[in-house]
Amino acid sequence: MKVEAMFYEKIKDKVHCFLCPHNCVIENGHFGKCNVRTHEDGKLFTINYGEITSISLDPIEKKPLYYFKPGSKILSVGSFGCNFVCDFCQNYDISQRKARSTFAPKEELIRIAMTTEDNIGLAFTYNEPSIWYEYMYDCAKLLKETDEKRSVVFVTNGFLSEEPLKKLLPYVDAMNIDLKSFKESYYKSLCGGRLNPVLETIKMAAKVCHVEVTTLLVSGENDNLDEIEEIAKFLASVNSEIPLHLSRYFPRYKLENPPTDVEFMQEAKKTAEKYLKRVMLGNV
Repeated sequence: MKVEAMFYEKIKDKVHCFLCPHNCVIENGHFGKCNVRTHEDGKLFTINYGEITSISLDPIEKKPLYYFKPGSKILSVGSFGCNFVCDFCQNYDISQRKARSTFAPKEELIRIAMTTEDNIGLAFTYNEPSIWYEYMYDCAKLLKETDEKRSVVFVTNGFLSEEPLKKLLPYVDAMNIDLKSFKESYYKSLCGGRLNPVLETIKMAAKVCHVEVTTLLVSGENDNLDEIEEIAKFLASVNSEIPLHLSRYFPRYKLENPPTDVEFMQEAKKTAEKYLKRVMLGNV
């Protein structure tokens, strides 16, 4: 469903979208980098409001969140689009194209969440949920107004501007944030993004909700102990209790590098544990 977007301003014959740090300036009839926010005659619209491509009752550990209500299940939903273009994307079929979707009004999604047995709340995941902002915000707010004990989870690349993040955080209980690398060159060449906004998101979120961080260790790209140490030091400077998930890479989408060496991953875990109290290996 197409609705008017939040976080934009008109600049002469263009619009400036400031939902994420790309800060796209969009000409009439064109989309921003996320491919879901479009300029039409002086207004910015989002085309994926309420458009669900994936929905499932998942174990909370699948997000992955190991230290937030362990053993519980959460209704997980996703749409289409992303503000990154990661060469190794695991969900490229919904993140890099307009996938088939079904519209669900916010009231309907909350009804499903409230009536699904053994469900603790809602997780926005699968594709990048921040570009689903308007729907995610409306649903998170409505869920909390309906039952404040229900949990809202946000699984994200962390590439979100400060103002929308601050507006959303009061309704978020837990986040898993991808810290894809500690090198600007990696973010630029493999993801089409930047590092510093992600670091700022981690720092802001960790002050107000439960945060866990995931780093995918990609063979030949970021699989070195020096970078693992930098990541661990940064997280420890925020809070040494932040759990770090070191996840094994497998060839996917555009990247054909071999799977991450498991012995290296074990060494990476030991390195990170010099600074962090909770380090886990994933996809092994």
